[in-house]
Amino acid sequence: MLKCLNVKMIIMKVVLLQDIDRIGKKYEIKEVKDGYARNFLIPKGLVKIATLQAVEWADMQKEILEKKAEEELAKIQKVASEMDGLEVTIPVKIGEKDQLFEKITEQKVAEKFKEMGFDVKKTQILMENPIEEIGEFPIKIKFDHNLEAEITVIVVEEK
Repeated sequence: MLKCLNVKMIIMKVVLLQDIDRIGKKYEIKEVKDGYARNFLIPKGLVKIATLQAVEWADMQKEILEKKAEEELAKIQKVASEMDGLEVTIPVKIGEKDQLFEKITEQKVAEKFKEMGFDVKKTQILMENPIEEIGEFPIKIKFDHNLEAEITVIVVEEK
């Protein structure tokens, strides 16, 4: 006959020092098994025990992160509004039959923005295909926080 052992699981409150899969986000206070915390999380520097001081520290860190996120959002909104509706002219060499000697890619547009004083990465520029002819082409720029700006790239003959 088997006897049922009454095993009491010991739980510990901890402050997360970084995002941990299936546990939580940085600076959250979570309950984890005591052995898991002592044998894995604490030695790896992923958490610290949730003392009163540690909880107050985590709250202050959360506030600092929120403030930084708000400032970053305001900065990105400003850049997006400055760029929205902008027209960018890119001169290129053209052959006899009005074909371009080079395609206008995300990289080329990003370089043009850098010349204009905007810090835009080529991964932020949304183009279906490289531009292969003279004309005006609408292009979207995607920023963090799901913000977008629509610009017009004007491809002209280099003189």
